[in-house]
Amino acid sequence: MSKKTYIIIHGRQPAIGRAEIEAIYGADAVMPFSLESSILKTDRKLRFDNLGGSIKALRVIRELKTDKWGAIEKEIGSHLNIRCAESESRLSYGISTYGKPRISGKAVAASALRIKKSLKKSGRSVRMVPHSENPLNSATVLHNKLTVGKGVEIVIVGDGKTTYLCETSHIQNVDAYAKRDHERPMRDAKVGMLPPKLAQIIINLASQGSNQEDGEKRIILDPFCGTGVLLQEALLMGFGQYGTDIEPRMIEYTTGNLSWIASEVNKPVSLELEVADASKHTWTKPFDIVAGETYLGQPLSKLPPSDQLSKIMHEVNQLHHRFLGNIAKQIPSGTRLCMAIPAWRGRKEFLHLTMLDYLDDLGYNRMSFEHSSNEDLIYHREDQVVARELLVLIRK
Repeated sequence: MSKKTYIIIHGRQPAIGRAEIEAIYGADAVMPFSLESSILKTDRKLRFDNLGGSIKALRVIRELKTDKWGAIEKEIGSHLNIRCAESESRLSYGISTYGKPRISGKAVAASALRIKKSLKKSGRSVRMVPHSENPLNSATVLHNKLTVGKGVEIVIVGDGKTTYLCETSHIQNVDAYAKRDHERPMRDAKVGMLPPKLAQIIINLASQGSNQEDGEKRIILDPFCGTGVLLQEALLMGFGQYGTDIEPRMIEYTTGNLSWIASEVNKPVSLELEVADASKHTWTKPFDIVAGETYLGQPLSKLPPSDQLSKIMHEVNQLHHRFLGNIAKQIPSGTRLCMAIPAWRGRKEFLHLTMLDYLDDLGYNRMSFEHSSNEDLIYHREDQVVARELLVLIRK
């Protein structure tokens, strides 16, 4: 089977999205391109709905011989003229750019309007999506159906040396994510909610995107399952689900939420749940992969005094040390884990658990990625004190 080439546009933290596709397709299949994009060459099916760290996949139409916006505008107009000729009815279109050349939203909107006027003058039937921003966001592309049938998003993406004219082939389904995130019946404002996109990333980093082995469904263990977000995504991605949590209420919440999502998508639940302290529990049911978000410690709206922060970090560090030591005794060599663990935003840099210095003693090798550094794998927003560090391990 011949390989297909895609340009993948990553999300808010491109290094995390890049590590995710590297975990699934291998380092040789991935080539970083612009700051926010990578080139992916694969003969495997692109299961884009399972990628939490990427927002668009592009089909390359051709490489352009110019990076001058005036000439690029003519190339876009020429391509849309061909697309109009192929369409049996009015064609809807939008234009986005990523990387270089850097083009303002105002300039792209002006180009889109000029192209529209030129096409109409030639007798073409077109509808231009309003361009209030560049690039167009996922919701705009999705709601205007610019990846199917009578719609197209033209994307120009370059790295300063090479410029491609592309069409968007896959788009992140923001409506589906919002539904899974906000319409789940069992919620608790006091319990931090793992974003479904991040849950997908964690699963992919742990499983390398494979939900079966030797024809058997692989089972994911989430030792800190909380309200069941990661197990919800595991179900949707075709994995078996096994969850434990120290709080009986969380087991109840996970049961309710998994039943809800299973009925929404008409999928059977293969779920095992137990009340358990992950630092000392013996897991008796079979599982193949370990993935989840651990205890992140006390919620913080601002950085506390150093002595208070040291106490918080020490307590959380001890829990993680006990958990990894405990589960190491119960999993075979080669078992892969991905856990979102806490890191704290210091005044100059992130502060990490000291447990990370003892992974070798605990029986693990920490995975590294060719196209993303471990320092890049910290999921955070600028206003957050407590971030999520994505720790990928293999049992020695």
